[in-house]
Amino acid sequence: MTVLVTGGAGGIGSAVCRSFSEKGYDVIVHYRSGKERAEQLCREIKNKYGTNARAVYCDVSAPSSVREMFDEIDRANERVDILINNAGVARQKLFTDITDDEWKNMRGVNLDGTFYCCREALKRYMLPSHSGVILNISSMWGQVGASCEVHYSAAKAGVIGLTKALAKEVGLSGVRVNCIAPGVVMTDMMKGFDEQTLNELREETPLNRLGTPEDIAEAALFLCSDKASFITGQILGVNGGFVI
Repeated sequence: MTVLVTGGAGGIGSAVCRSFSEKGYDVIVHYRSGKERAEQLCREIKNKYGTNARAVYCDVSAPSSVREMFDEIDRANERVDILINNAGVARQKLFTDITDDEWKNMRGVNLDGTFYCCREALKRYMLPSHSGVILNISSMWGQVGASCEVHYSAAKAGVIGLTKALAKEVGLSGVRVNCIAPGVVMTDMMKGFDEQTLNELREETPLNRLGTPEDIAEAALFLCSDKASFITGQILGVNGGFVI
C-alpha cells in the first residue's frame, strides 16, 4: 500500500513517513521548498526499511499544481491508498495586522490544500475502488482558537469541518476520513519561541511535557490501520491534555 504525506519532509511529516515505512508502506513524500531534505529522507527510508519512497513537488494551495502532482503519481503507475494532509504553515500576528495576502496564504496551504488533495485522491483512486483512508492534520487551536493566531485557527477549524462533513459523504463508498488535532509539538515551527515560553506551555500541559513528532506519527498509524476500521469523522486530540 502507498501513503502520500503532504509536507512530508517537515518535522511531523518526516516522522509520519518513517513510521509508515517501518510498517512496510511505500511512501510518497510531498515537498514545496525542501527538495533536498525530502530526497534525503527518501534515501534514508530506502536504506533503513527497504520500502519504496520518492519525493514529489507541489504547491498544495494551487489546484493546477495539485493536479500535476497526482498526474505524476499516475505516470509512475502508483496509486494513493492513504492520504495524509499534513502540509501547513503557522504564524503569530495581531488580527488587525494580518494582510490580505497572509490570510490567503494561511487558508491556501492549510485548508485549500487539504480540499484539493482530498478531491484528487477521491476521484482518482478511492471512490472507484471503494477503499481508502484520509487523515487530516489540524491543530488544537482549530478546536478552541488562539489569540494572535486568528488566521491559523480559522484555517485549522475549517479542516475539522471538512473532515466531519466528508466522512459522512464518502462513508458509504468505503472511505474513512479522520483528523488529528496536535497540541504543542516540538518542530521547526516552535523555533521562534524562547525557553521561558516553552516552559510555560509545558507547565500548562497536564502531562507536563511537550509533544514530539513521533507522538503524532503513532496516532496516525493507528487511525490509518485496520484496527481503526470503525472510526471515521473523528477528531483525535494529541495534546497531552492541553485541551480537554
